[in-house]
Amino acid sequence: MRIEEITSLNQPGVEVYGSLTEAQLRHCVEGEAEGVFIAESPKVIKVALDAGYRPLSILCERRHIEGDAAEIISRCGDDITVYTGDRQQLASLTGYTLTRGVLCAMRRRQQPSVADICSGARRIVVIDAVCDTTNIGAIFRSAAALGIDGVLLTPDSCDPLNRRSVRVSMGSVFLVPWTWLDAPVQSLSQYGFQTAAMALTDNSISLDNPMLKSIPRLAIIMGTEGDGLPQEVIAAADHVVRIPMSHSVDSLNVAAAAAVTFWELRSTKS
Repeated sequence: MRIEEITSLNQPGVEVYGSLTEAQLRHCVEGEAEGVFIAESPKVIKVALDAGYRPLSILCERRHIEGDAAEIISRCGDDITVYTGDRQQLASLTGYTLTRGVLCAMRRRQQPSVADICSGARRIVVIDAVCDTTNIGAIFRSAAALGIDGVLLTPDSCDPLNRRSVRVSMGSVFLVPWTWLDAPVQSLSQYGFQTAAMALTDNSISLDNPMLKSIPRLAIIMGTEGDGLPQEVIAAADHVVRIPMSHSVDSLNVAAAAAVTFWELRSTKS
């Protein structure tokens, strides 16, 4: 490994941690056709490495090189550069205080197709227009923990490899296969899926309806917390499902609703 002290915020090589936006990281990093994302904290970086993502460089507080980041640095090999400085200096570069003092720039991978995600899956979730990075990360964490086989996102949803989404998910975005869904949700019928739109409508059925759990292949559609799912998505779904509520509460945060739904509708594999 090469350890390089940061002497300027404009130093070549550190722009991925400071001056480039998430969109620029995703599309415009020279030499990385699939783009770059930032993983934060040793635990999350370890999950990404275990999942086969390739590190490009590390940004690390000086005191963590032989501390919290030592194992990560040793796993990344001799070909990467470890950029280092003190806590305040790195916060000035990134605009935030580093979690556990370590960031890792990693190469994105080519996204699988929708057919790849659906192949062999029994339960998938479709995330429709959810833009909050914290909610995306939390949904992925619940998906990984509660038996969801794959995640599809509409193009107006937040990128799961956004730094904050990755951190909130605790690396679960690397554990569940996902891709973008450009076609209408009803197109999933060609892969053998019935769809269940989570929405409050007069004709919705309760989440604990036994029929839902018996469906062999089910795509659960979650919408943004403010506006909910578009009417055309609800109308096209095979089932419209609500979570029963008490004390006049009308709905849950989308991340909390996802966790409840994933658990209740988990596949009953033989």
